[in-house]
Amino acid sequence: MTTQTYTSAYERRLKMVQDVLTDQAQLDGKVAQDLAVHVLRALDHIPERVR
Repeated sequence: MTTQTYTSAYERRLKMVQDVLTDQAQLDGKVAQDLAVHVLRALDHIPERVR
């Protein structure tokens, strides 16, 4: 039997940013994850009409 695990939209976005940082900036996993949290936090504070 296959067990499905719920992944929130935030977690998917975090993983996407982390993957880009890991691939493009050659950062290791923990550093890329920490930076991805900061990037998403900054992006989320930009008003929708400006984005």
